[in-house]
Amino acid sequence: MGGNETSPDAWAIEASGLSKSFGIRHALLDVNLKTRKGSRLTIFGPNGAGKTTLIKILSTISKPSSGTTLIDGIDTRHSPEQIRSKLGVVSHSTFLYNNLTVSENLRFYGKMYGVSDIENRIREVVSQVQLSSRLHDRVGTLSHGMQRRISMARAVLHNPSVLLLDEPEAGLDPRATEVMSDILETINSGERTVVMTTHNLERGIELSDEVIILHEGKVVYQASRQEIDAAGFRQTYNRCTGMSA
Repeated sequence: MGGNETSPDAWAIEASGLSKSFGIRHALLDVNLKTRKGSRLTIFGPNGAGKTTLIKILSTISKPSSGTTLIDGIDTRHSPEQIRSKLGVVSHSTFLYNNLTVSENLRFYGKMYGVSDIENRIREVVSQVQLSSRLHDRVGTLSHGMQRRISMARAVLHNPSVLLLDEPEAGLDPRATEVMSDILETINSGERTVVMTTHNLERGIELSDEVIILHEGKVVYQASRQEIDAAGFRQTYNRCTGMSA
């Protein structure tokens, strides 16, 4: 996917023949995809489709059973440490310390990534996620939605070239979901490549340049946003999730 561009420098992410098995169960099966630098890819699919497994492999948390993955041209198998500095990850875990304040958490990660002018950068990212007033509050005192937003600030603190978001709106109430959608639009702007999994069809498409649907570990639909056939997309998604059309 990604059109006719063939220059290797054009791709932020390249996955070829990607498979992952847990015993006899195939979480991913021969997944191929290419994502241009600066583009936004949204991955849809029912629970168990392989979305989280794909994010874990792209983020170097998990290794594929077979196939290759390149991030900015670097093989994730051979150089995971080099790749991690290029990645920001938001998953089901916030990776935040509840007994530390928001600023202490972000300062810790900033030092780990060697972020320059860390105090100004912390104020900048907390402002992006609309939580400047909670900068000195302990993370454990924040609501689930606020913790998800601080997790987003953590993920972009070091200005990663690739942002991986695994259902960033999961478990949020309608108001928190609306706020997170606004944040995603801000975070998605610029040259950063964004890969996001979601169950929210309308928002997912709105925030994407490219979409794929995973089902039982396989890519069953892929298109650019401009090429999406609404009826065909919905029909495929409904068939995968067992919903009536």
